[in-house]
Amino acid sequence: MLKIFNIFFVLIVLSASVASAQDSIQRQKPKTPLKDHIYFGGSVGLSFGNYTRMAVYPMVGYKITPKLSAGVEVGYEYISDKRYTPNYNTSNYGFSVLSRYRIIPQIYTHVEYSMINYELYYFDGSKTREWVPFLYLGAGYSQQLASGITAYAQVKFDVLQNAKSPYEDWAPFYSFGVTMNF
Repeated sequence: MLKIFNIFFVLIVLSASVASAQDSIQRQKPKTPLKDHIYFGGSVGLSFGNYTRMAVYPMVGYKITPKLSAGVEVGYEYISDKRYTPNYNTSNYGFSVLSRYRIIPQIYTHVEYSMINYELYYFDGSKTREWVPFLYLGAGYSQQLASGITAYAQVKFDVLQNAKSPYEDWAPFYSFGVTMNF
């Protein structure tokens, strides 16, 4: 009985030593520099004429794993609509928290929670500013243009459908942009 106990004890000590050695080897792997995990990007929106829109949406993201990333985006847009009397001029601004998961190197899924501050106009002529939430689900395609520079196109849908949203129900949102290191 004592012999079995001694063998069992030696096996436990050996397995603990092997596990400790493996852990030590894993900890010695070179760490990826922080700059290799961070990427920058965004998009710009421009339209001119009776309906003028100028928008900028810079973004910064962090690669959690080679397939999963998370990021934040801030945005500002100026709108001038001359189709109405008097002309409609406003500014909207907000932020988003987003995540992307790469299914394959070129195709990714996209989840984004966004809060946009809109100047809302009502039929009685009154207006107010309100934060409107959005929860977008979508997918995108990206193509590497050069080392560390990628162009993307994506489509997303708002699944919250907030009553104060200025957009039609289930209207798709298309966006195109460029990122660095995504």
